[in-house]
Amino acid sequence: MRSKTLKWIVLTATLLIIVIVGVQLYWLNMIYSLEQKTFNINVVKSIRGLYEDVNIMDSPVNHLQDIIEHPSPDYFLFRTSGVYEKDSLVWYLKDELNDFDVLTDAHVGFYSSREKKYTSREYVAAAAARYDPVVSPFPVFERQYDYVLLYFPHRNRYVLQQMNFWFISSVVLFVVLIGLAVSLFYFYRQKFLAEVQKDFVNNFTHEFKTPLAVMKISSDVLLQEKIIKQPDRLHQYATIIQNQTMHLQKQVERLLQVATSERKELPIQRTPVTVNGIIEEAVTKIQPLAQEKKAVLELQLPEDNNYELLADRAHLELAIVNLLENALKYSPNPRIIVSAGKENDHIFISVKDNGIGIDKKYHKKLFEKFYRVPTGDVHNVKGFGLGLSFVKRIIDAHHGSIDINSIPGIGTEFRLLLPGN
Repeated sequence: MRSKTLKWIVLTATLLIIVIVGVQLYWLNMIYSLEQKTFNINVVKSIRGLYEDVNIMDSPVNHLQDIIEHPSPDYFLFRTSGVYEKDSLVWYLKDELNDFDVLTDAHVGFYSSREKKYTSREYVAAAAARYDPVVSPFPVFERQYDYVLLYFPHRNRYVLQQMNFWFISSVVLFVVLIGLAVSLFYFYRQKFLAEVQKDFVNNFTHEFKTPLAVMKISSDVLLQEKIIKQPDRLHQYATIIQNQTMHLQKQVERLLQVATSERKELPIQRTPVTVNGIIEEAVTKIQPLAQEKKAVLELQLPEDNNYELLADRAHLELAIVNLLENALKYSPNPRIIVSAGKENDHIFISVKDNGIGIDKKYHKKLFEKFYRVPTGDVHNVKGFGLGLSFVKRIIDAHHGSIDINSIPGIGTEFRLLLPGN
């Protein structure tokens, strides 16, 4: 399974987890609302039972909605007009609340319409739970009749306690889902790193396979006794071995440079360098490769003004060499134009080729380590996918930038922009 497929699986699983969490939160809210409603219904049932137990109304009660009010979530108000014992009412009220499973404490206030205030106040302790009594002033709901006010100070806490099972199960579900999400992410990361390593090893072995094979053939030729009598042939195969050895050495150095730069910022030593000089040195180094591919190299350098900048000569030269090597690799009949000049406050160095070009959708990934633009054949062009990554690090260390202009089938231009003096 490729990491791309696994990426979609992880994304889909993440969306499912989000949906599950959303549904669970929705049901918790629904259950909370249901528990609130159940509590209110049970309190009303308790008050109805109280009317049956205690003669607190002069006339029979036919419609509870006419004599029971619910002015706010924690308060219930019911009408009274008869003569009754307050202690008896509190006792029956406590009994009714227990019968209907309203197992939280309550304050009972007796309101007199004639005095327009509460004449007394009682506390009903919880039957199955212990709460600290909350002493707070009762709000006065002015009515033209006497009434009893029920206040449940711990109503919300009690309702939440009724949902303990749902809370515990939800926490367990969330922990499981978070664990699953972390496992999927870790698995995806490991899979991605494994694929990067595998692709790197594939490119590494392919890059080294050909030079080693050439060196093996050349060494076999040099071991022949008659080679001593053929100095031109001896020189030819010795040169081949030397060139291949230098190629392998350069590739190993590039790997070591990338590995070193991964651990810390790329170390550079700035010295005054001329743009023309550093470009000419880079072109000289790739001249044998250019001759081998019969490439046309054109330098368009400013003759009147040889720009100077502060830069690390070795690293900047390596960056240009990498761009030139890429231009040679990806151009069937290479024609490369190297130019330089000044653009605003920056010095630019341009490497333009007539190669296969790069589709715009790949531009953002070009400077990622080990990334190679798909060409239909992974080994069509040799390389690690490290060159442009290292170029980017060199230019970043110089506080510069890289622009890409490319048209598939026409060619590519890389412009290095570096701060001028």
